[in-house]
Amino acid sequence: MSGTSMDAIDVAIVHIKNDDLEIIGYRQFPLARDIQQTLRKVNISSSVNEVARLDALTGKLLGEAVLTLLDDSGIKAEQVRAIGSHGQTVMHLPSATPPRTLQIGDPNVISYLTGITTVADFRRADMAAGGQAAPLAPAFHAWKFRSAQVNRVVLNLGGMANITILSAGADDDIQGFDTGPGNALMDAWIQQCLNNDFDYQGKWAASGKPQDDLLKLMLSDPYFSAPPPKSTGKDDFNLDWLTTMLEKSGITYREQDVQASLLALAAISISDAITTYAPETGEALVCGGGLHNTVLVQRLQSLLPGVSLKSTSEYGVDPDAVEAVTFAWLAKQRLENAPGNLPSVTGAKRPVVLGGVYEPGNR
Repeated sequence: MSGTSMDAIDVAIVHIKNDDLEIIGYRQFPLARDIQQTLRKVNISSSVNEVARLDALTGKLLGEAVLTLLDDSGIKAEQVRAIGSHGQTVMHLPSATPPRTLQIGDPNVISYLTGITTVADFRRADMAAGGQAAPLAPAFHAWKFRSAQVNRVVLNLGGMANITILSAGADDDIQGFDTGPGNALMDAWIQQCLNNDFDYQGKWAASGKPQDDLLKLMLSDPYFSAPPPKSTGKDDFNLDWLTTMLEKSGITYREQDVQASLLALAAISISDAITTYAPETGEALVCGGGLHNTVLVQRLQSLLPGVSLKSTSEYGVDPDAVEAVTFAWLAKQRLENAPGNLPSVTGAKRPVVLGGVYEPGNR
C-alpha cells in the first residue's frame, strides 16, 4: 500500500497460520519526487485520463515493489498465496451524495507482472453497505492486539490519525474512527515552506510555539466534534483548509509557529478522542510514521498521563509495517470468504466480504 503521505510504497511478506503471524520481510520503496508531486495534485477536478494514467503507473510500481522484496527475501512468487493491495487513495468522500472513495494501482497490472493472485479494491464494498469504508485496520487490530486483561487503543499515526478501541471485555463491540489529521498537514506545510518531505522528529515544530487562537479556530472544524462512525482524508484536511484557517485568523504567524500549532492540533484531537470514547484505556499501541515524530509522541504522552504509550513492535509487529500487514490479513479474509469490515466501526449495515480477486492466468 501507499498511505496518505504518498511518499513510499510499503510491502510486507506475511505468513499467517491460525492465530500466528510472522513478518518474513518488510521494506519501504520511496516514490520518485515527481510521482509524489503528481499524486498529491490529484483531486476531484483531475481528468479521467490523468487518473487512468496514474492507475496503470501505480499498479506497475506496486507490482515491481513486490517482486523486488520477494527477490531480496529469497521467496518465489509460487510460494505466495496472494497479494493484498490497498493501492493509493486519491479520493475519499464518505459524506458525499452518493458516497464515494477511490484507490488507484490497477490490480490487473499487479497480478500480471507478479504472476500472483491479487486482492484489491477493499473499501467500496463497505461503502456499498452504507459504511464509511474506513478505517479498515480495526478488524486486524482486534485479531492481533486485543487483550483480555487490559483496555487498549491502537493508535495509527499516519497522514490521518485513527484509533481502534479494544475493550478487555470480550463481548464489547470494537470501535474505531479517524480522529483527524496526523502527519498530513505537518508534511504539507513543511513541504511548502522548506521543501522538506516531513518534519524530522518534529524538530521544526519544536522550534515554534503553538498559537492558541489559531489552534482554537482549527479545532472548531465540525469534524472534530462529530460522533463516530466517521472517517476523513486529504479531501477535508489539506493546504487549502489550512489557508482558510490562516485567513480567518487575520494574523500572520511565523512558519514554525504554524507547524507547532499543527502538531498540537494532531495531539489534542487524538487525546480528546481517546479520553472521550475510551476513558478507561490503559495502553495505547502506536504505529505509523508519526511514531518517529518524537515531539508529537511526547506531547501525546503529556496529554494522556494515565495511558502507557507503546510501540506495536513490543507485540510483534513493526510499527511501520502494520498497515501493509493489515491488507495481507484482509486478503486472507477475502480468499476465505470471510467478512473484513466491522459495522461498529464503519457504520455499515452488516459485515461484508471486502475486495475483488484478480487472477493472473497462466504463470
